[in-house]
Amino acid sequence: MKSVAVRDIVIGEGAPSICVPMVGVNSEQLLEEARMLVDIDLDVVEWRVDFYEDVADIAKVKNMLREIRSILGNIPIIFTFRSAKEGGEREFPVADYVALNKEVAATGMADIVDVELFTGDQEVAELVVAIHAAGAKVIMSNHDFAKTPAEDEIVSRLVKMQDIGADLPKIAVMPQSPADVLTLLSATNTMREKFADRPIVTMSMAGTGVVSRLAGEIFGSALTFGAAKKASAPGQVAVDELRQVLDLLHKSLN
Repeated sequence: MKSVAVRDIVIGEGAPSICVPMVGVNSEQLLEEARMLVDIDLDVVEWRVDFYEDVADIAKVKNMLREIRSILGNIPIIFTFRSAKEGGEREFPVADYVALNKEVAATGMADIVDVELFTGDQEVAELVVAIHAAGAKVIMSNHDFAKTPAEDEIVSRLVKMQDIGADLPKIAVMPQSPADVLTLLSATNTMREKFADRPIVTMSMAGTGVVSRLAGEIFGSALTFGAAKKASAPGQVAVDELRQVLDLLHKSLN
């Protein structure tokens, strides 16, 4: 299986990489967050731009990203507009979503751009081409905040993402029971063993699903999301605790 290299980080080798979201609503909060994240033991930063009050102004978004990039230095950045239907902060017309992601990819300042699988087949294909042409990677995502789909459905979504050009297929699901967490872990393992030719990212959310955020190296998830300040999704673990557990599991496995 091939790994994904972004700047000095390799996703898909050894212990899962740790990604921390930035969720500031204005430039002041975002710059404060960026300065704080520089001193934290993380691998990747995700800018959740759907939280940003000026997200509809692409020029402001690009200026903000430039400032964030200058503070973060060589830390890889995932640029993510999470739509309301997938658990994000706001809804955006599809044409605006496509334009925002294309323009940001073209700046070269975001290393990875998030593309939601269910945006629309044509739009997704267009975004994958544009993001790759700009030299960035695609993390393709799907989030179900209501339930955990059946194992074969989880696997088929991940396979579809891989087939249409995702560098990092990602799915996050909500457990209603411990058995649902096992479904997600089993789907992850099945994907890795039978179908994946690149790293995948999976998680079961909320407190019940927290084991999935920790056990990626065992079952096959290459990236895990931790919280430095405010969690951007239910069940995210504090970064320092997350690193300790990932290191512990890594030592046990090796």
